[in-house]
Amino acid sequence: MNTLRLFIIRHLSVYYMLIACFAFSLMGAASKLLSEQVSSVEIVLFRNIIGLAFILAALYRHRNFGKGGAPWLFVFRGVIGSLGLLCFFYNIAHIELGTAFTFQKTAPIFIAVFSYFALKEKLSKLGWVAILLGFIGIVFIMKPSGDMGLIDSIIGLSGGVCMGLAMTSVRKMRKYYSADMIILSFMIFGTIPMAIILALGEYTESLPAFVMPDTFGLLLALGVGLLGYIYQVYMTKSYRATRKAGIPAAVSYADIVFSMILGVLLGDALPMGFALLGIVVIIFSGLLIAKEK
Repeated sequence: MNTLRLFIIRHLSVYYMLIACFAFSLMGAASKLLSEQVSSVEIVLFRNIIGLAFILAALYRHRNFGKGGAPWLFVFRGVIGSLGLLCFFYNIAHIELGTAFTFQKTAPIFIAVFSYFALKEKLSKLGWVAILLGFIGIVFIMKPSGDMGLIDSIIGLSGGVCMGLAMTSVRKMRKYYSADMIILSFMIFGTIPMAIILALGEYTESLPAFVMPDTFGLLLALGVGLLGYIYQVYMTKSYRATRKAGIPAAVSYADIVFSMILGVLLGDALPMGFALLGIVVIIFSGLLIAKEK
């Protein structure tokens, strides 16, 4: 019994990350169903407004804000992260769930590149090989086909770039803000600007307007918000439960598998040919980058 408990404790970060990945995949499935009723902008609003309530409550309890002093970084992380999320939800609505998640998982490739140039972090030969493989995988997935056009591919890639920039900025933000404040920056700019866009959409056809979902849609919206928050909590727990960041980073690619399964259950076709090869190459590239951590 003690041996089993010790085994579980030693691999706690893996279990936490698997829970996070499953929650993230369920969130993606819920948002795909919800996209039949509302716009991607509205889904981003639902995704963040529930999390915003939770994080404000946490800040009120803990009063842990950090020393501050980098407002431009606070704004940049929130804006670029929200743009990445908007691209992600747009892709979920328009392409296969597993492929949309794969585009999101290109973020570590861009993090490695941005960290090298912006933060002057060293990168080994293996790291550069991983980045090269990652870009080859991206080219394979972006190859326009009957199932996915060039616009969807560009939006998917843009989402990965935005999330890569957002996560790179987090490394700088840790010097100025607490973890709760970093999350708050994401939640604020994923809520207020989206609400403004939807409000303006009432007066112009060029912007999406708020649409009240039906009862099932409201339950999906609640699920998107709660599952997004659960993902955030367990992802954080996973990285806190290990000294080797590469372990949870590698396990995090499980959400591609979960999302493919859920996508098939929702009627998606399994990726084939170049798309499937691209997914495999990107996962392998991500695992190599995780090994470097």
